[in-house]
Amino acid sequence: MAFADISFDVMLAHLDHLAQSALALWDLPPDAVARRINVSENVTYLVEAADGFRAVLRVHRENYHSRRAIESELAWMGALEQEGVVATPKHFLGRDGKAIQEFSLTGLRAPRYLVLFHFVRGRQPDQRDDLSGAFHQLGAIAARMHLHARQWQRPDGFERLLWDETAVFGPNPIWGDWRNGPYVDQAIRAILERVESTLQDRLSAFGKGPARFGLIHADMRLANLLISNAAPRVIDFDDCGFGWFLSDFAAAISFIETDPSIPELKAAWLDGYRTIHPLSAADEAEIDSFIMLRRLALLAWIGSHADAPEPQALAPHFAQGSAELAERWLSAQ
Repeated sequence: MAFADISFDVMLAHLDHLAQSALALWDLPPDAVARRINVSENVTYLVEAADGFRAVLRVHRENYHSRRAIESELAWMGALEQEGVVATPKHFLGRDGKAIQEFSLTGLRAPRYLVLFHFVRGRQPDQRDDLSGAFHQLGAIAARMHLHARQWQRPDGFERLLWDETAVFGPNPIWGDWRNGPYVDQAIRAILERVESTLQDRLSAFGKGPARFGLIHADMRLANLLISNAAPRVIDFDDCGFGWFLSDFAAAISFIETDPSIPELKAAWLDGYRTIHPLSAADEAEIDSFIMLRRLALLAWIGSHADAPEPQALAPHFAQGSAELAERWLSAQ
């Protein structure tokens, strides 16, 4: 995310200034303040005012999504909400009546797209609790979303990322090459090279038929599930795109793939999914392949986002954990 000509911290300072200045694009309380709360692909801000107003501002990463792609994301979120599939955050229109705003600032080399979302009340499932119930709920929500994706008439020009094997192993992987991940030494690389080759063969055989491949959330972690007295809400559709439906489970266990509780959580997710839609034995048998594919994508993501706080915290042990996961997966093949 950092530029070659400025440091990561300087870039964040510029984006903080941009976020505060850009609030004038919406009809907000004059004392509204934007406070940075998350740095990932995008930078996210909590917007608050003294009268109790709250909203969430997303400042988009440069050259990650086009305006059309962001419009497509908002279209699917709106359809899921309107058709009663799952509750999703609504968004504000700017003073010009548009959902997507654009703002530039001296110090940043290109304008940034911005979307202001309604603040959603709720809590994320507590990682210290038994997560089986939350994963059962996630599985059912995923199944409802997948059924919707199969029959939804997408707007003309619908554009989202493609999360298939080329997104990880192709000549221009979305998050970079896993080989450039931190601490990928010669031994680890040798193991993961075998994984890449085996995955390519397995996923080619599995195929991309409409029953298995379509529009997915692609980041349906517990961090993106908000629970309240009302219906649960799914947030952060920024990575939604086209991929294998069952890779939504792999995304659900991002960064914790080696945790000993994963078999139990997988069983809970599958039970929840089957309450909405059946799964074939062949589909269930391939889930671990999607976990392995996601893990390599995350290894690449950590390497290409080394300045951000979360990748920095994960970097020291992620490659070794990936190799251990890979050895178990390869032996199971």
